[in-house]
Amino acid sequence: MLATIILAVAIVVLTLTYLRGRYNENYWRKRGVAFYQRNKTVGPLWEFMTGERPLFQVFNELYWRYEKEPVVGMGSLDSPGLYVKDPTNIQFITQTDFQKFNHRGITVLEDDHLANNVLFLHGQKWKVLRQKMTPLFTTAKLKNMFYIIDKSVQDFVEHLKQHPEKLKGDTYEHLSHFCTAALAAAVFGITTKSTFDSPFRVMAKEAMTPTLMSNIRFAINNLSDTLFRALRLKFFKNQEKFFIGAIKEVLKQRRSDSTVRHDFIDLCKDIQKSGPMVDSETGYSLEPTDEILAAQAFFFFLAGVDPTTAGMFGPLYELGRHPEIQKKVQDEVDAIFEKYGGKLTYDAVLELKYTECVLNEGLRLHTPIGFNSRQCVEDSVLPVGNVPVEKGTKIFIPMYELHHDPKYFPEPERFDPDRFTRGEVSDMTYMPFGIGKRLCIGARYARMQILTAIAHILRNYTLVTHIKEGGVRYRKEQFQVRLANCDIELVPRQL
Repeated sequence: MLATIILAVAIVVLTLTYLRGRYNENYWRKRGVAFYQRNKTVGPLWEFMTGERPLFQVFNELYWRYEKEPVVGMGSLDSPGLYVKDPTNIQFITQTDFQKFNHRGITVLEDDHLANNVLFLHGQKWKVLRQKMTPLFTTAKLKNMFYIIDKSVQDFVEHLKQHPEKLKGDTYEHLSHFCTAALAAAVFGITTKSTFDSPFRVMAKEAMTPTLMSNIRFAINNLSDTLFRALRLKFFKNQEKFFIGAIKEVLKQRRSDSTVRHDFIDLCKDIQKSGPMVDSETGYSLEPTDEILAAQAFFFFLAGVDPTTAGMFGPLYELGRHPEIQKKVQDEVDAIFEKYGGKLTYDAVLELKYTECVLNEGLRLHTPIGFNSRQCVEDSVLPVGNVPVEKGTKIFIPMYELHHDPKYFPEPERFDPDRFTRGEVSDMTYMPFGIGKRLCIGARYARMQILTAIAHILRNYTLVTHIKEGGVRYRKEQFQVRLANCDIELVPRQL
């Protein structure tokens, strides 16, 4: 009897899978769109779930298989999936017709408190939160916060000097530890202690490290909003108690402290003093509770730890492979330190023009995030290919692929910082921090942090890249592009 039931269930599941796959294929063919045949029911996400490759590499294969197509239809469980390749269509989605594509494409439950942040949300709630968060990243604010960035890097360098065994191995992990400490300092402020001694390292690592469960949750979120909600899945349930508790405690302490620190908690205090957050255009109102502000603080860890670590590791990895370019950066860094009396300031970092080109090229070659996502909230038509896009369609936008396409970047695999001074780079195809009206809100802060870190590291060390047997690989990740099977040795300089 049991065997009969199992067989019947299996037949039903296989039949439904087949029918959904046929539906997906016919759906896009009726609209004149090429369809990804590898898995008609759930598309590239099946290969990600069952294989060892990061998702961006699966998309990369799709990008080149359909090289001449502006878009490619993909399998999905309860909404159409569309891979958009053409830069004009990408600009249309992210800028021109943004109001119809302002959804990040991520389903968030209301009681998943830390996921209710400016990175994941959409619509009116996203809009009012972004309006309130944006002032943290103005030029004036970044200048005021620079002392936090600089102290964090100095503490990191001092930590390396005290632990020389860390100069030869696991550099990515050490950089990640630094980014966690630096972000914690930017959110909660700094004390006289080393920022490197951060209690948030374990929490951040647990939240960012892919697991079987997090990969399944990620896949379900992209394949079926209905199923995700029905299962009541949460992204950051395990981090809620610790992180929200930390924010509440610091806010409580700082409400009776008039010292201005120019950190995120200062911004939270100002927001709460001003009362409800209101969108002047629609009248939408949102109460700035400790929980909603904790979610925005948590966003900095999401966007500022692993992506920033990857954004830092890429340029350092390339400098370790190209000693002639590294020497030019060190000469520029040394000159700036000497000009400013052995110290860095916000304005000093802005003078590191060649170093910035190295960072830009590193972010192109090793973009921290492999692809972007959106969801259509109102029917639209993409201009290139005249592709109709219905409400609910999940959109996937390549980033890594565009950065490595010779149509947009000559000799794309060559590390060439000077391409950023020769006018070869277009905003339509260069997007290490995203593109359009959902461009990463912390992009300027991340750039300043990475440039400051590169300057201090190159001032104190010479880099040597080591690639292990088997060549460079990538770790299995959901969004991120993370180099593996390679490392960077830091050799102390004699100044």
